[in-house]
Amino acid sequence: MDLNKNMQLADLGERICILGPSNSGKSTLAETIARNRGLEVIHLDLLYHLPNTDWKVRPSDEFVALHDTAINGERWVMDGNYSKCMPQRFLRATGLILLDISTPASLFRYCRRTIFERQRVGALEGGRDSIKWGMIYHIVVVTPKNRLRYAKMFHDIDLPKVRLTSIRAIKQCYQRWGLEP
Repeated sequence: MDLNKNMQLADLGERICILGPSNSGKSTLAETIARNRGLEVIHLDLLYHLPNTDWKVRPSDEFVALHDTAINGERWVMDGNYSKCMPQRFLRATGLILLDISTPASLFRYCRRTIFERQRVGALEGGRDSIKWGMIYHIVVVTPKNRLRYAKMFHDIDLPKVRLTSIRAIKQCYQRWGLEP
């Protein structure tokens, strides 16, 4: 189901947050919106992890500083969750998109992209994508718990917002907004 079906892309303003489970299409949607609207694209995974590593995490204070600098921009679309920084991000945001695809779809997309995609949007510079048990655990065990928290947060937040609850709904939204992935 697609909530706020009549919401137009322009209604989300010039500082858009995209949330959702791993491998739901956040980075691709962010790049596409940025290209369409002339916004800066910010992939939080790239701020959270050190480049030229196998997804090694930055020190927390460095990540928070990079995040807070990024949200101070005037025109951006930002993809990623990282809930410890959500309060300050939402204070600056003008719109929210929640991609709420199923766990099996997220797991399938993770395996497909890791095995078959050599170049992908939001990939870590110099990083290596490979199937990781930690990531599978995150998708299968952690993400379903987060889904409930994100649904409540989505309901409570007072911003223009769109919730897309399937791959099909995401594709329909691309068409409705005239976006080319």
